[in-house]
Amino acid sequence: MAKHQFQTEADQILHLMTHSLYSNKEIFIRELVSNASDALDKLNMLVLTDEKYKDVTFSPRIDIVANKEAKTLTIKDSGIGMNEEDLMNNLGTIAKSGTKAFLENMTGDQKKDSQLIGQFGVGFYACFMVADKVEVTTKKAGEDQAYIWTSTGAGEFEIENATQDGHGTTIVMHLKDDESEFLEEYRVESIIKKYSNHIPFPIFMDKEKYIPAVTDDEGKETEPSKTEIENKQINKANALWTIAKKDIKDEEYKDFYSSFAHSSEEPLTWMHNKAEGAIEYTTLFYIPSKAPMDLYRVDYQTGIKLYINRVFITDDEKELMPTYLRFLRGVIDSKDLPLNVSREILQSNAVMAKIKNASVKKVLSELAKMSKKDKENYDKFYGEFGNVLKEGLYNDFANREKILELLQFNTLNSSEKVMIEDFVKNVDEEKKEIYYITGKTSVEMLKASPSLERFKAKGIDVLILNEEVDGIIFPMVTEYKEYKLVHISDAKFELDEQETKAQEETAKTYEGLVGQFKEALGESVKDVETTTDLVDSPVKLKEDKEDPAYMMAQMMKQMGQDGGDHPAPKPILQINPKHELLEKLKDSSDVNLVNDAAHVLLDQAKLFDGQELDDTADFISRLNRIITKAI
Repeated sequence: MAKHQFQTEADQILHLMTHSLYSNKEIFIRELVSNASDALDKLNMLVLTDEKYKDVTFSPRIDIVANKEAKTLTIKDSGIGMNEEDLMNNLGTIAKSGTKAFLENMTGDQKKDSQLIGQFGVGFYACFMVADKVEVTTKKAGEDQAYIWTSTGAGEFEIENATQDGHGTTIVMHLKDDESEFLEEYRVESIIKKYSNHIPFPIFMDKEKYIPAVTDDEGKETEPSKTEIENKQINKANALWTIAKKDIKDEEYKDFYSSFAHSSEEPLTWMHNKAEGAIEYTTLFYIPSKAPMDLYRVDYQTGIKLYINRVFITDDEKELMPTYLRFLRGVIDSKDLPLNVSREILQSNAVMAKIKNASVKKVLSELAKMSKKDKENYDKFYGEFGNVLKEGLYNDFANREKILELLQFNTLNSSEKVMIEDFVKNVDEEKKEIYYITGKTSVEMLKASPSLERFKAKGIDVLILNEEVDGIIFPMVTEYKEYKLVHISDAKFELDEQETKAQEETAKTYEGLVGQFKEALGESVKDVETTTDLVDSPVKLKEDKEDPAYMMAQMMKQMGQDGGDHPAPKPILQINPKHELLEKLKDSSDVNLVNDAAHVLLDQAKLFDGQELDDTADFISRLNRIITKAI
């Protein structure tokens, strides 16, 4: 007998299971049955595709045995089974880095925390919510040696050789004294029907069958009534996605989702589609009501399972759907792919490409319908997944227009979010330009940006894009239908001859102050210039898009990297010659005041752009000097 210590993360999760998570304990059955189903899925595929397993008998079933006298609940499957290495990897350590996210996302709210269990692949440990000792006896298909894994959930486990007829895994849970409800057949059966009715393999359980007394013609009892134990299937065992939509109730869709997605929350919606013709396949996609915790992790767990003629192939292939739809949970079942399809073939297979393209169009179409017909639900969806959906603008050019039409935008002139189809109704039909501003700050701060004063004065609406992802993605989006998307810094307002002449004359009168500002600010700016874009504010920043440093920064941004060792592009400081403050500075002979004002105005412009100041102390001391002189 060999004793082993649990990996740190596994030990932490076990501690949570035994001491913290008491809400919704019944999910331990859902998780163990789901694991058993996965083991059967894996064996089914290997028997059909791998020469090594051609002599292995695949006789799929899951058995549940409740022993009231021994106070044990047993869940047994005839699946792939495990050898010693598998036991160490699956029940002693947690390979998924998502587990750390699970621990980080614990809220202390038992109901919410228990919903995270299956999502992070730690479902087996849920059995320690109800058991003070667990024994796992298992034998891997095609191997001779069986093993027994034993633990009380207190920091260590033991593995020793065992004997077992046939391959598969048997989990025996010695229930705690106050968990006897899980030995009642009606309770276990109700949990199976709730979570595991549509697991595609039969689940059997011993049930008491009442046999009434037998009487003769005169009513005398010839045989007394009795009860017999009957081993009976307690689930439907039909893959839900293979049933016609008209024959599936909403509750069945929801129950299947709870088992499939390891979630106790209802899905927001689902899409069930069967394609017939040149390529035959079925898809069943769900949109969760809450974003999974690993949504923004590089190593996120995909939520799509691929089946071929109901035979499970993989649930670990991120190419099945584009990354910007990674929030989807569901099934793709194809009739036209070979069973022994490899990951490499899968990624270049023409049939799979057609299924993927058609599925993406279907999902986007259903989302478009929801946005128009069920705004309340769509708002919930967008609140959880809007920023992920935006990623599609960057990497799915074919569907870019459809994705744009699904986005909700804050705008300069609206207090509520609008869709782009509504926004363009107010766009100048001659110029056909959609203006937008980006910045990593609040919507309110961006709306107050000095860069928008010219637009406000002319009554032109502007898209306000304040998410970090916007600054990376929207420079790549140049058009929508016949409209051009133009960053406000690239907007051109034509001046008539009189306005042009006035601007040139004003610039001449400010040459002295501009020169003083340039000298005071030195290397902090690329240039200082007057502008007609400002109405109320004294200054704003402008980027020189021809600057190699600016182009490098944009390229790094689009690659998802920061600037690293590359120098940040220097801004151009634009000043408003009609502003009282600038007019007074122009006529001032106080060199120190002009110097301080130049720095404070540059910092002010940076703050409006949502930037952090390089030297806050310097900003405060200069501002104090200016106030002192003013007083």
